[in-house]
Amino acid sequence: MNDNWLLIRDILSAVLLLGGSALALIAAIGVVRFSNLFSRMHAATKPQVLGLVMILLGIGLRVEDWHDLGLLLLVALFQLMTAPVAAQMLGRAAYRADQTEGDARLVDERLPAPGGPGGSPPGGRPDSGD
Repeated sequence: MNDNWLLIRDILSAVLLLGGSALALIAAIGVVRFSNLFSRMHAATKPQVLGLVMILLGIGLRVEDWHDLGLLLLVALFQLMTAPVAAQMLGRAAYRADQTEGDARLVDERLPAPGGPGGSPPGGRPDSGD
């Protein structure tokens, strides 16, 4: 029974490590290949975080010390808390600095339509009045 558990643990650990590595590779390729900021942010946060969690789970199956498992849990929690916040802050800064790329399919409901009452200049952002 013990040998079967070790074999299952090894196989599951290898699958998690390979899957997490593949997701991290996909995230890196997405950051390089995507053209705009928001697509790059999505590629940098979503698959990267899931890939890291899968890698940590794969490592967690192999370690035998409870202190190491606690450290892996802290790394996963820290990554899960900081990556989405960092992406949101980056997107918000880009939006406020008007560094977003115009897209005809995108509707910004917070800003008035160009040429309308209180219309915005051609860049899409209203004048600050300064």
